Amino acid sequence: MKALLVIDMLKGFIREQEKPIIPKIAKLIQAFREAKLPVIYICDSHLPGDKEFELWGPHALRGSPEAEVVDELKPAEGDYIVYKRRYTGFYATDLDLLLRELGVDEVVVCGIYTEYCVKHTVADAFFHNYKVTVVKDCISSYEEQFQEFMIDYMSKAYGAKIESLEKVISSLKT
Repeated sequence: MKALLVIDMLKGFIREQEKPIIPKIAKLIQAFREAKLPVIYICDSHLPGDKEFELWGPHALRGSPEAEVVDELKPAEGDYIVYKRRYTGFYATDLDLLLRELGVDEVVVCGIYTEYCVKHTVADAFFHNYKVTVVKDCISSYEEQFQEFMIDYMSKAYGAKIESLEKVISSLKT
């Protein structure tokens, strides 16, 4: 079974360049809900003094408005939320346990940022023996020049299928 991982679509992270993927991700989320497949939000949720702050400064502090999912993509009843304090959705979280309990063997990944949280979550999904699909028009890089390289890298290094939004939605209907 497939599950959708929506990574870090948080109020404090969305810049102008991420705004175009929001309606696409909304469409993807709706398709998963209609197919009665799990939608799992992977959200940065930091504590004061977290290690990442050494690189990025304080961000997405637990309970702050910037750590909330953007209004257009708010979780609905029946969706899941996994909070993380590192780039990957797997490290020191219950994501793997949740996926296994749901009977998931393939994750479909969307969100931000391609070269950080998306890439590391894809890597860990591969290391945990999940099949991975990355929805190429539903991800965005922090630095645009890395986008195509990272898409190619995830395909080659982790065997991730790189698919369009329309192809993924179509595959849910079969």
